[in-house]
Amino acid sequence: MGPTNSTKRSQTEIHTFLEKEKERFIEKIENPIRQNANLDDFELTRTIGTGSFGRVVLVKHRKDSEKENIALKILDKQVIVKMKQIDHTLAEKKILQALSCPFIVKLLYTFKYNSYLYLGLEYAPGGELFTHLRAIGRYTEDMSRFYSAQMVLAFEYLHHLGVIYRDLKPENLLFASDGYLKMTDFGFAKRVKDRTWTLCGTPEYLAPEIILSRGYNKGVDYWALGVLMYEMSAGYPPFFADQPIQIYEKIVSGRVRFPNHFSVELKDLLKNLLQVDLTRRYGNLKSGVRDIKEHRWYKDVDFIAIFQKAVPAPFIPRTDKENYEMYDEQPLTVSPSERFPREFLEF
Repeated sequence: MGPTNSTKRSQTEIHTFLEKEKERFIEKIENPIRQNANLDDFELTRTIGTGSFGRVVLVKHRKDSEKENIALKILDKQVIVKMKQIDHTLAEKKILQALSCPFIVKLLYTFKYNSYLYLGLEYAPGGELFTHLRAIGRYTEDMSRFYSAQMVLAFEYLHHLGVIYRDLKPENLLFASDGYLKMTDFGFAKRVKDRTWTLCGTPEYLAPEIILSRGYNKGVDYWALGVLMYEMSAGYPPFFADQPIQIYEKIVSGRVRFPNHFSVELKDLLKNLLQVDLTRRYGNLKSGVRDIKEHRWYKDVDFIAIFQKAVPAPFIPRTDKENYEMYDEQPLTVSPSERFPREFLEF
């Protein structure tokens, strides 16, 4: 069988696989899991992350020994309501519980109790890509290729389901024990049929169409992919400045300067991802993600082998040491009665 027929066959197999995943996703979206645990089921160990709406605590399940460590995301209802993030929070839980991808954290448990909402997530012990990248300085192109290929596959999966992620950045990519990545934090994820207009994301990673308040779609994820690939390979993002407004001006200008050590192939791919003109941006064209997967920078990458985790990772995190920052522990202040029952009825 020639390479052309082989490519067609693999494309057909991928499409068939994604269509089955879409059916499974829709079934789970229409019949989401509700309360499948409570706080007494877990033994709290320590805080491994904090955010605007709460924190993430490393916990152990008291009864299920197979799930040795779980990252329990604890969200404060009052803060969510105050910051008008109810819809984003409900969407995060609804979407995450329906996803099944090797490069996305699994939602294992979900429950609510009085003051808080709880999401029990698969624990990635290797810490953030952000921390690892800062420690090394910058990745080789081979490393950037390996990690970015996983994000290409994650986006191919999400976009086939009609979901855009909108929050790709090194802080939201965690190392599993096998050295592969897990995408986390789906607070900005959204099911989109055509376009959406919400301004959300991290300044350095925002696509021009978001900044210019134009309707946007999956193209914003591929712009962010370009930013990530650049940052991994350079050690710094393509657009940075002291103030967000200055960052936005640079992004909208579309002018990108490349370090001398970038290969010709990497520069070419980045020019097509960091493309202000949506009608020319890779991932957003007629061939979709194939323009990226078949680009010459990825010529030696077997995406199916990456998906199956058959390619040895260039870095295996040590799991016998702490890979997350230490935080001051604070007790949970739980209300004696259910807070905002109507607002979080669907959680």
